[in-house]
Amino acid sequence: MKMKWNRYICLACISFALVGCGSKKVLTDTSMQVGPSGTISSNTGTTAPTAMSAVAFVEKVVDNQVTTKNIVGDMTFDIKVESKDLSVPGSVHMRKDEVVRLQLFIPLLGTEIGRLELTPEYVLVIDRLHKEYVQANYNELEFMKNNGLNFYSLQALFWNELTMPGTKQLTSKDFRKYDVDLDAAGENLPISLKKGNMTYKWQANKEKALISNATVNYVSNSHGSSDLTWDYSDFTKVDAKQFPANQMFKFTTTSTGKKKTVEVNIKMKSVKTTEKWETKTTVSSKYKKVQPENVLGKLLGM
Repeated sequence: MKMKWNRYICLACISFALVGCGSKKVLTDTSMQVGPSGTISSNTGTTAPTAMSAVAFVEKVVDNQVTTKNIVGDMTFDIKVESKDLSVPGSVHMRKDEVVRLQLFIPLLGTEIGRLELTPEYVLVIDRLHKEYVQANYNELEFMKNNGLNFYSLQALFWNELTMPGTKQLTSKDFRKYDVDLDAAGENLPISLKKGNMTYKWQANKEKALISNATVNYVSNSHGSSDLTWDYSDFTKVDAKQFPANQMFKFTTTSTGKKKTVEVNIKMKSVKTTEKWETKTTVSSKYKKVQPENVLGKLLGM
């Protein structure tokens, strides 16, 4: 049972952190395909002449981001891979612009069995059970590099933020690069951005300007498609802002020739701003380093 837990957990971590690594050598389309600066899409297919309204809404969404430096808390980590559904305890440690870390434990015993760590320099996945680890910088992962994905793009998903691939922090000039459908029905306004083969979409509440959903889609004519959907709920007060204590993401890919789906739900029991903890993990010399694409291929082939 421990082995199964660890494999499914690592599958979720690596699938998210290393999306598309299995076919990384053939992903070379890096052209930028962003819509007209500041345009607003409507349900009728026309372009509305009120670009500043769209910019103002994007600015409001950005202003709602939490400003604390640290997000820390215990969590329950639920994972579903095809017909298998498992739940383990864990913890979340995030320090803005430095690290995003998920630690996963054996129930009752509290022994760590898996760790995912994202930093600006590298991605680290540790398999405690088999004493193996994956560590790679973002330039080594051509899918990420070619599509402008880096630590800051991934960090934005965990922090419930908009992102601009290839940049560290949004500026007011970036606000016009997003398309906002101001004519959308319902409680949310869709915000979208396209770059190369990647399409990013967010749903933000019209009144509160809080992001409730984010999706990232990759489409390749020769290697299928990959979709990452991220849902946010259970918003709790952190300083003067709101942070989603419940985050659920679903990753689906056909890049391996067979459709694979992984669903993960991160339920934080509390959201704290504790700052007394180390940001970097030192891997034991007893652990074996393995290649990311090999690990992903093996796990997806289960």
